[in-house]
Amino acid sequence: MKRYVTLRGKIAIYFIALHLVVAAAALFVLMENRLLLFGVEALFAISIFVSYRIVQALFVPFDLIRTGAELIAERDFTSRFVPVGQPEMDDLIRVYNGMIDRLREERLKVEEQHHFLARVVESSPSGIIICDYDGNAEQLNPAAQAVATPELMAELKSLAPGGSRLVTHAGPRKLKLWRAEFRDRGFAKTFFLIEELTDELRLSEKAAYEKLIRMMSHEVNNSVGAVRSLIDSSLRYAPQIGEGDREDFVNALTIASSRIDALNRFMSAFADVVRIPPPHRAPARLDAIVQRIAALMRPEAQSRNIVIRVDADESVAEVDEHQFEQVVVNVIRNAIDAVDSDGSIDITLRDGTLTFADSGPGIAAEVVPDLFTPFFTTKREGRGLGLTIVQEILTNHGFTYGLRNRPEGGGAEFVIATS
Repeated sequence: MKRYVTLRGKIAIYFIALHLVVAAAALFVLMENRLLLFGVEALFAISIFVSYRIVQALFVPFDLIRTGAELIAERDFTSRFVPVGQPEMDDLIRVYNGMIDRLREERLKVEEQHHFLARVVESSPSGIIICDYDGNAEQLNPAAQAVATPELMAELKSLAPGGSRLVTHAGPRKLKLWRAEFRDRGFAKTFFLIEELTDELRLSEKAAYEKLIRMMSHEVNNSVGAVRSLIDSSLRYAPQIGEGDREDFVNALTIASSRIDALNRFMSAFADVVRIPPPHRAPARLDAIVQRIAALMRPEAQSRNIVIRVDADESVAEVDEHQFEQVVVNVIRNAIDAVDSDGSIDITLRDGTLTFADSGPGIAAEVVPDLFTPFFTTKREGRGLGLTIVQEILTNHGFTYGLRNRPEGGGAEFVIATS
């Protein structure tokens, strides 16, 4: 291992060698004058001592610089040097202490900002995903962990830098996705923001269809009342119609009257969505509700050769029984329509989680974003209100729910978590 002589060592060796040479010369010249030789040797000794002290004083700033560099390398910004009473040294110490104070303040500021940002990210209701330099997810806050799925991560990665997209997630949920970049140590890193818009969009849609339904109901009711009155009045003239035309006359007016009633019921179905009251919740056996509605729906299912099976524990939940029955009726009816014929519907209740799984063709990808949109339907005679009513009731109860394709065996499943 090589050992290098320091600058201090080299200067010390130089001074010692110089004094030794001069001492040897003096010894040779003054050999006969011993008193003078003794005085010269004493002077050399004092010179060596003074030289040593000068060298030591000369290297104090270098020692200070070296020690300061070691402290900075170790990120120790708390140690400060004390003035020694020498103007040159004290100036250097003052500069070093000022620099250390600024570094300490900057580090504290950075640490506080980092801690603040970490707390903001951790407590943010929006999902935040920070990626590493290779674009892989490196850090997810709790909100992001709650929604992160392979499908959602694929959606995020497909976004262009600076781009955004509204997506449907886990049935009724609407998420706004953003992709952006920031610089870390001079290199670009990607992060994603996930904002939950489900409630905002639902309330916006609800306000829109409530206004539409009120306007439709007002106009239809005004017309229906007047037309119904005219029909009833016209029927009183039936005895005055000739016998050959009387039957056709009565039948025509009766059919018109029945269509007026059908139109009234049609508008009432829309108005029911608006008039859903807040739930009056009380403890109820969910299995009893499910068994009761399954028995009600079995004749319709059996007419299509569809088997309804129920496997339920004795879970109890705080529900409005009447409203929850509406939910079960709508979900089972949708499942029957999805299967169409020759299939099965399996209803499972475990620890407050209710699952309706059908053997139908499943949910087509293109209709997934519109599943819980008011008035959207894939049925020829449908009104698009079934899932809207289900969503409104379950949301008012504070239950989580989702409609998705079954992971195995085909078909779709509707899951309701009541606890």
